[in-house]
Amino acid sequence: MTMIANATQKRAQLNREAILSATPARLLTMLYDRLLLDLGRAEAAQLAEQWPVASEQLLHAQAIIAELTSSLNVEAWNGGEGLRGLYAYVSTSLVNANVNRDVERTRESIALLEPLRQAWHEASAAQPAHAAPRTTGTLGFA
Repeated sequence: MTMIANATQKRAQLNREAILSATPARLLTMLYDRLLLDLGRAEAAQLAEQWPVASEQLLHAQAIIAELTSSLNVEAWNGGEGLRGLYAYVSTSLVNANVNRDVERTRESIALLEPLRQAWHEASAAQPAHAAPRTTGTLGFA
């Protein structure tokens, strides 16, 4: 049991270090990757009627959406308001997916967010690697 606990602690430390040293663009792609991972896990759990697991995944996805929303500067570009509206819609959909055990809401959220994940990855790849790293992190990655 101790070896498992040590491996888990080491993994958590490495994840923390990756988050703290990430550029803003890389952090954004990490958030989107985890968001889609959570939603995929939630969908699988909903299909298997594993409601506590689905709920946990949907709640974490909601936390990521909240983080993305709070860090969004809507005045920085013309699409900012639209993206904030999309985040609000997805957040509400995830609450409904959880409360109503509605896998279709989860699937809709995946369909809406996956193209954004891909676009942010493409944009991040086009950014110079020397952007300043983030100094704090609020969401855990496991």
